[in-house]
Amino acid sequence: MSTKPPPAGGYSKKILKLLAEKPALAISDISHIGPKNALKRSLKGLSEAGLIERLNSGQGDYARLTKDGKKKIHSLSLEQDTTYVTPLWDGKWRIVLLDLPEVRKAEREALRYLLKKAGFLCLKNSVWISPFPYEHLFTNIKKDFGLTTELMVFVTDNIDAETKQAFFDLAK
Repeated sequence: MSTKPPPAGGYSKKILKLLAEKPALAISDISHIGPKNALKRSLKGLSEAGLIERLNSGQGDYARLTKDGKKKIHSLSLEQDTTYVTPLWDGKWRIVLLDLPEVRKAEREALRYLLKKAGFLCLKNSVWISPFPYEHLFTNIKKDFGLTTELMVFVTDNIDAETKQAFFDLAK
């Protein structure tokens, strides 16, 4: 993984969003989103940042997201103002247990950041809780990054009164 920061440009974000929709994309299929030189710089920056990998199949050049690129897509989707969270509570609680060892601190911090952005509150050490319907996001993250036992997602309609009160006290 590169130590360079991920590119922040508009073309880079557009490229990442296009790549999120398909396993791989022909470089020629992204030529419509901007000037050739700007796209070339964006692709180079994304590659150097470790967010995409470039492939040549003999029939053309392709790009696809790396593991880090998939993480970036998840964080971009949470940063958008258009991310829709229903203001009506469906009566269910989303509980996420996160247990990553110290050697994976960067991943743990990234997941904590996403949990906070998704409206989760840290109830106790590695226990996060929210009434917002983001369980699918974390279920997908779990699958995408192979976090079989390190990330557990629960949806329940019943938690004890003290836990409920602790959540509302934290939310103040």
